[in-house]
Amino acid sequence: MSILEMKVPSPGESITEVEIATWLVKDGDYVEKDQAIAEVDSDKATLELPAEASGIITLKAEEGDAVAVGQVVCLIDTGAAKPSGSAPAAEAPKAEEKKEEVKAAPAAASAPAATYATGSASPAAKKILDEKSIDAASVQGTGKDGRVTKEDALNATPSMGTPTGGPRGTERKKMSMLRRKVAERLVEAKNTTAMLTTFNEVNLTEVNKIRAEFKDAFKAKHNASLGFMSFFTKAVTRALQLYPDVNSMIDGQEQIKFDFADISIAVSGPKGLMVPVVRNAELLSFRGVEAEIKRLATRARDGQITVDEMTGGTFTITNGGVFGSMLSTPIINPPQSGILGMHNIIERPVAVDGQVVIAPMMYIALSYDHRIIDGRESVGFLVAVKEALENPMELLMNNDPKKALEL
Repeated sequence: MSILEMKVPSPGESITEVEIATWLVKDGDYVEKDQAIAEVDSDKATLELPAEASGIITLKAEEGDAVAVGQVVCLIDTGAAKPSGSAPAAEAPKAEEKKEEVKAAPAAASAPAATYATGSASPAAKKILDEKSIDAASVQGTGKDGRVTKEDALNATPSMGTPTGGPRGTERKKMSMLRRKVAERLVEAKNTTAMLTTFNEVNLTEVNKIRAEFKDAFKAKHNASLGFMSFFTKAVTRALQLYPDVNSMIDGQEQIKFDFADISIAVSGPKGLMVPVVRNAELLSFRGVEAEIKRLATRARDGQITVDEMTGGTFTITNGGVFGSMLSTPIINPPQSGILGMHNIIERPVAVDGQVVIAPMMYIALSYDHRIIDGRESVGFLVAVKEALENPMELLMNNDPKKALEL
């Protein structure tokens, strides 16, 4: 018998502990080399743990256990023969997420309802009480001999202790390590920064014209969509060069400024919000931005994103508009000092050159750390983003859209 001890690999620098989120195999299963056998949560990402060899597996940790990097989590008997008729490794089902359900018992099971009336309800009162799902015995009647009148029924309201027959179940489950870390960071950002938000609105008419004219050719040549994110990313990197304080962070009593723009893009993954980083976005073309965002979003969706791909950003863009948000105050992603919030696009009347026209409008928001960024820089930055998006041909494409889009 040859036994291989599988230990938790380091998912990234400074990470010393992970949590077993889900075992994808059962104790005693035969696994193939490189087959995903578990999903593990770090405080930055959810990663798959592949089998280091083929054989029969013995699990040494439970789902939800916190295990140190380097700790043995399972054994693989590499000398075991593969059982005949076993399903291919790729078909191994994921273990179902364990849930603890707590159901509240109806109040009547522990104590009988108090009876106030010595008489019965009138037919009209009974009809009203039935519609409200209220027991007539729980209503104080004001009629003769305690009879519940129509007026009593109209004024009656269900008490908190009166069962109404509806579902009253609750569900409790442990938050993943990633979600707990996100929660900690959000509270930290609110408690340790002097966060302030400034707002503006953008007329996206010109962006829409460019997308309508060139999106098909762009898709055909680059196999990527010409979306809004490339325009916003290019507008942000331009504004960061004009207002470098927004592209900086505090370290103790020092301010660190960056001459590059690593843009964190908030995306929604299967395990919640993830923020992969587009490196040196200021050097990328429209095609480069779209291709990199597509690559990172796909890896986040498929659970393949790495810790290194989500660390080190200097500024963040988040798009709540894809979920229908009209306006929000995004929370800074520490240790960064600024985050731009995009929102949904609504056609509404606006004044353009003295005329009222219908235009595709979006509210944009910049949350920033007022300890390091003053009002002039924050407002100027947001105005620069607005200017670039309302005049993209000149400010983002140097009046040559075909060249800018590499068509």
